Amino acid sequence: MIDADGVEQWLGPRPVAALYGVGPATAGKLHTYGLHTIGDVAETPMPTLVRLFGAAAGRALHAHAHGQDPRTVQAQPIAKSLAADRAFEHDVLDPAEHRRTLLDLAEEVAARLRDGQQAAGGLALSVRYADRSTSTRSQTLTEATAHTRPIATTAYDLYDLLALQRARVRTISLRAHDLRPASEATQQLTLDPGDDRALAIEAVTDRARARYGPGTIRPATLATSAKQDRANTPLRIRSRSR
Repeated sequence: MIDADGVEQWLGPRPVAALYGVGPATAGKLHTYGLHTIGDVAETPMPTLVRLFGAAAGRALHAHAHGQDPRTVQAQPIAKSLAADRAFEHDVLDPAEHRRTLLDLAEEVAARLRDGQQAAGGLALSVRYADRSTSTRSQTLTEATAHTRPIATTAYDLYDLLALQRARVRTISLRAHDLRPASEATQQLTLDPGDDRALAIEAVTDRARARYGPGTIRPATLATSAKQDRANTPLRIRSRSR
């Protein structure tokens, strides 16, 4: 529970894309003016926001960044799942490309969970083929999490269960379900130093993403893949979240 005095402090470090009414286009424009977090918007004088975005939008941005919202509260159930997918423009047969896409999806899903202070209790992987048929596998997680490493590991396990081999893949979707507040999730202690390094890198990535937007820091596998895509121009991957 956040009291009135703590609203701005809670909102401040969150990315501008988490602000109500801010879509990709508005978030991109805010970034061009150096406004990467909700705190940045809150510190910007309202006349400046009005000049940049117009009277109505500028005032709304200023009010929402300060935790002010005149709309009537409608009681709605909390979303029980969130998903991300990648739709390829052409059939993709390469398992290595499939796994790079899984890592990219795991990064996106985990980041959105952490941004929403949620944790997932399970994952579902869906693969759509060139003939428009679909295969789906799901798994309950050993413990609810919002961390990239266990989510990616589970996604790989689900992919292996599909035994795709040289399947012609058009879309890969990863859905986190059985969501709950992050405060209700537990993290089992391990003796693996790799876990500590992964969490430390994740924290740095979250801060960079909040400040400069998504994609600022990426795993080397994804960075290499993106560089190869630009050089060889094979296929383009577009993302769509829901």
